[in-house]
Amino acid sequence: MYHLCPHRINQSHLIPSYLKNRKSGLKVEGSNFTLGGFPFLIIAGTIHYFRVPKEYWRDRLLKMKAGGFNTLITAFITTASEVGLWVILCPGPYIGSDLDLGGLPSWLLKDPKMKLRTTYKGFIKAVNLYFDHLISRLLPLQYNWGGPIIAMQVENEYGSYYLDKKYMPYVKKALEKRKVEVLLMTADSGRVLGKGRIKNVLVTLHMKNIHKGTYKELSSIQGHSPIMMMVYTVNSFDSWGVARHIPDGHMLLKDVREMLKLRFSLNFYMFHGGTNFGFMGGAQHLNGYYPVVTSYEYGALLRENGDYTPEYTTFQEVFRSVIAAPMPLPLNYIPKNAYKSVTLLYFMTLWNLLPYLDLPTKSVKPLTMEQLSVNEGSGQSYGYTLYETAISSDGILTSKGHVQDRGQVFLDDKHVGILDHSKDELTIQIHDHQEYHILRILVENQGRLSSGKSMNQQRKGLTGDIYLNNSPLRKFTIYSLEMKSVFIKRKLPQIWKPITEKVKGPAFFLGYLKISGDPRDTFIQLEGWNKGVVFINGQNLGCYWSIGPQETLYLPGPWLHTGTNEIILFEELESGIEVGFKMESHLGY
Repeated sequence: MYHLCPHRINQSHLIPSYLKNRKSGLKVEGSNFTLGGFPFLIIAGTIHYFRVPKEYWRDRLLKMKAGGFNTLITAFITTASEVGLWVILCPGPYIGSDLDLGGLPSWLLKDPKMKLRTTYKGFIKAVNLYFDHLISRLLPLQYNWGGPIIAMQVENEYGSYYLDKKYMPYVKKALEKRKVEVLLMTADSGRVLGKGRIKNVLVTLHMKNIHKGTYKELSSIQGHSPIMMMVYTVNSFDSWGVARHIPDGHMLLKDVREMLKLRFSLNFYMFHGGTNFGFMGGAQHLNGYYPVVTSYEYGALLRENGDYTPEYTTFQEVFRSVIAAPMPLPLNYIPKNAYKSVTLLYFMTLWNLLPYLDLPTKSVKPLTMEQLSVNEGSGQSYGYTLYETAISSDGILTSKGHVQDRGQVFLDDKHVGILDHSKDELTIQIHDHQEYHILRILVENQGRLSSGKSMNQQRKGLTGDIYLNNSPLRKFTIYSLEMKSVFIKRKLPQIWKPITEKVKGPAFFLGYLKISGDPRDTFIQLEGWNKGVVFINGQNLGCYWSIGPQETLYLPGPWLHTGTNEIILFEELESGIEVGFKMESHLGY
């Protein structure tokens, strides 16, 4: 049996000074971990705080504790401590996690010479500024200071990137220089274990299903040290237009029992996946470009809204058999409601909105999102960008791969077609004798790659020239449509028009959900709508797309209020009629 909780400190009170210098933190003792001098088996789960409404952080962590877990891999640090969980922190700067650019800020790509995740001067300057702000806040939360942080992971899976052998030692030194004292770890998949390792830092594994050859290779690299499955999963993210990934629960149970038998520590990726709210989702390039859907349920032990899965109870029993500590009772389900469908009442086209937007950028050549002089010079991160230019003839419009990621093309207000990763040519036809027409390209960033060696090329919008009959177009007017909360909450009563029939996009649609009593969680269903984004009371719930697999969007109860709630949809193609609400999610088959 392993001790679940060596001596804990209640973070809700001031830590006595005599407890701020605990010496015996998480250590490697032969082939075991010890914590506070006790043998310690890490049973961890990952929850990303940014994918869970803040109001539900405690609920999700209590469910983790009740499920038999003793360690959290992420950053709800003080809340984790209050519920009795240890923390292995992943401070980055790169975290991956199927996020846009792996969690790195897009303004880094404003530098045309940027080399992400290397010792390139521009990147290291940003890393040091970030660590200066972050690490000083974390120091008092380390184990030796009486806090819950028992270890930190240095970067993330660098072995599969490995563009600069000096980079990982630099990040390690940067953490230690700022007085990080807890055990440091790296995490890599089996085929690149040697590339991602750092001298005197524990190597841990990223593994999908268990492969004995991989952990034998790990033993050959670092001897008889404890084996930690830092990322263990049997599932993957879902992508738009691709069938849903269904986890193999039997394989998961078989692997976990095998790992416990071998005395491996492990981390479930994910214990609770949550939601890619807003535009945070990234993409992968696997024989094509695949953007991540809004739901990040990921086959986790808790569903997207925090409900228990059957596997949760199964693993609770498994962990109870190996952990020598009492486990709290599971929490009740969070109440849900299937509200009455809402018919949307008003619309405004994107073209009618343009005069009310911030001043556009004028440029002879196309500019990427990152190059735009918005957000105090840091460029545009997410959303859409509209490019306008005048043309005087029809012909063949060619993108040569410069539309990143999906561009709707309009001649004046008429939809012509779509340019994207799979299509780079359209025919433009002019049927009148006007001297000029306005060519419009509405480009959506569907997610920068979250991993891979082409991350430095992840600029979005129009990334180069667009050609009409082999001649590059010039003189663009460029509108940034990041759709932040401030933008969505603007009051523009003069341009909202009543809906009397189906409306062609791109357009915004407005309606109201009225709630009596306490608001509850629900799932939005958008039958009849095509592709766009949903906003509730200014909160961006994420993207919807009729190609699936995801059919519903999670709407957390705390984002609603008693009375009238504002629903705004941005629909790219053509409107539906109403917004429906369901008790359960429908994420595809």
